[in-house]
Amino acid sequence: MTGTTMRTNGGSLGLATPADADTLAAVHAEAFDHPWDEAAIADLLGQAGVFGIAATGGFILCRVVLDEAEILTLAVRPDARRRGLARRLVEAGGAMARSAGAERLFLEVAEDNVAARGLYADAGFVETGRRRAYYETAQGRTDALILVLNLCGDASHDAPAALS
Repeated sequence: MTGTTMRTNGGSLGLATPADADTLAAVHAEAFDHPWDEAAIADLLGQAGVFGIAATGGFILCRVVLDEAEILTLAVRPDARRRGLARRLVEAGGAMARSAGAERLFLEVAEDNVAARGLYADAGFVETGRRRAYYETAQGRTDALILVLNLCGDASHDAPAALS
């Protein structure tokens, strides 16, 4: 990672830059059947309001527009899963979004992604909508659930100073 780093329980998180796109694309390719390529990730990281937070084995990309934020993607390598990295990335992403003025954090998750749905439920996200047949899978198409997290009123969501 070429951006600012911080230490948390379990390792370092850092701000990702477009120069990190090759590494992030490699992680995305391990995490998803339909991965984003280096150019797409670099393009996103170059856009206003978009930020990435990365660690060895995973990253999160978010976009903030006015008082709303969206998790664009959260990717963790299969060999780095079930160790709390995704949770730390979601918490850091929410903190950064809140510090940028977001009051709500949205995301879409495949209805059949049980592990991700559990992560987001544990983080306090609630279902607010559904996109029918949104994701293509090997078994056909599956719905995307639209989830939202209220970022207001909880001081634990303040951005870590090293990332702000």
